[in-house]
Amino acid sequence: MNRKLGLLSVVGIFIAFAGIAQTSVDNYPSKNWYNEDAKGQKVNGVSTEEAYQLLHGKNSNTVIVAVIDAGIDISHEDLRDVIWVNEKEIAGNGIDDDNNGYIDDINGWNFLGSKDGMNVGPENLEVTREYRRLKDEYENKKPSKKADYLYWKEIEKGYLDGLKKAESQSDFYGNVVNAILRNEKLLTAYLDVDELTPELLLTIESPDQQIEQGAAFMANILSMVGDGDFYEFVGQWEETFNHYNNQVEFSYNIDYQPRVIIGDDLSNLEEVGYGNNDVTGIDTDNTHGTHVAGIIAAKRDNGIGIDGIANNVKIMALRAVPDGDEYDKDVANAIRYAVDNGAQVINMSFGKGYSPNKNYVDEAVKYAENHGVLLVHAAGNAGADIDEQPNFPTKKIGKKQFATNWLEVGASGWGKDNQLAASFSNYSHQSVDIFAPGVQIFSTAPGNNYIEFDGTSMASPVAAGVAALILSYYPHLTPVDVKDILMQSSRKFDGLMVIKPGTTDEEVDFAKLSVSGGIVNAYEAIKLAESRSIKSQ
Repeated sequence: MNRKLGLLSVVGIFIAFAGIAQTSVDNYPSKNWYNEDAKGQKVNGVSTEEAYQLLHGKNSNTVIVAVIDAGIDISHEDLRDVIWVNEKEIAGNGIDDDNNGYIDDINGWNFLGSKDGMNVGPENLEVTREYRRLKDEYENKKPSKKADYLYWKEIEKGYLDGLKKAESQSDFYGNVVNAILRNEKLLTAYLDVDELTPELLLTIESPDQQIEQGAAFMANILSMVGDGDFYEFVGQWEETFNHYNNQVEFSYNIDYQPRVIIGDDLSNLEEVGYGNNDVTGIDTDNTHGTHVAGIIAAKRDNGIGIDGIANNVKIMALRAVPDGDEYDKDVANAIRYAVDNGAQVINMSFGKGYSPNKNYVDEAVKYAENHGVLLVHAAGNAGADIDEQPNFPTKKIGKKQFATNWLEVGASGWGKDNQLAASFSNYSHQSVDIFAPGVQIFSTAPGNNYIEFDGTSMASPVAAGVAALILSYYPHLTPVDVKDILMQSSRKFDGLMVIKPGTTDEEVDFAKLSVSGGIVNAYEAIKLAESRSIKSQ
């Protein structure tokens, strides 16, 4: 978009973009809705408290859940008591006491850090890294191998289209924010007031066209703000601008290569020990990982913050997800680390469009499968069928094999009827196994704070938390058992037509969006686990 976009053009585009349906605050569920019950609280949660009623008086075992993410605030008031501690390692002595290749790995490992304590924050998208890798070999040259050339053309288009969109959106949102702030300053000075109101703006009559246009623009803005806070409204638009601006500066910038600070050999996929033990990720944004960890295991019944789903869990923090796309090398090595250090469940709330070293990730998935570790993965937020638009890593290994220890999770909302499937959630009747709550999920945030997020990134830890809860009370179960129990016990909605994710009005049977056709339900899962346990005795 032209960087010199005029005010009137901005007004027109802004009004078009702002026509987004908003839910009345009166209709919002409780902050704990994802733990609640369809019968008791009339929301489509996972019935956590009802599950604990069934488990009353039963002994539980500690389950280690690895969270591969962007780092975790392990000092958070609601998490510090549930963080895994490597008892084989002596903190701070600079020695690999347990001989696992990682020095002083007390709470997990940071695959995105350097030996001198620096950390990778923003990163390229994988399509950018692939574009940079292939550009000199294929750009404006005759193809040597057709398949390789077709892959290059796909990468080239994906990169250039993505960069163009990021630049356009950055320009648009930047222009809108600047127009709001500029006109607010101009008109408050013109009217000699501290705050603008629609009534005051209607009183303006000026021969100055800039004043007249500014008044019309701000009247539209204030009508959209309504009873909300003006500066919070502007802040949301600034956040969106920052998102797209960061894409231009980091995600799609082929000259930006932060990986060099780590000092590892990217060609050596089996390299062990690179990175550091800063699982928090100092000076980087660890909000996402902290939020995910809280959903799974925030300390229950402590009278503060929130209650996580599982009551006897230790969170192993594995930092491998930057602000951008993760490297296959880091994902695979994080999975292997988790398996080798006793994790029984691994949550993976991340994904990307390309996976150049997928074979190495597949080997790590099989390694987890062979060691009885369940992998829970977020389906992604593109509102797409992942059979047509893959979201890596995937449970598909090679051309025909599928990992049996893999649970792919889509996101559902708290609402009823056709709003049940989250509008952003990826789906697939073949590759998404189940849905779980992923809309307006309230959980932990850095600095003893709490925040609400949407995403399959939130649905995945809901499912992982329920899986950990099952394993805690029924430790003899295998990953295949747990997955089967979750899917068989999922709450079904016979014949319910919902708005298909990624569309505005197309309807589809909710049962067609996943293999199980249902939503995770802890209460029913515990009933089924108990029933199978009795039968096996």
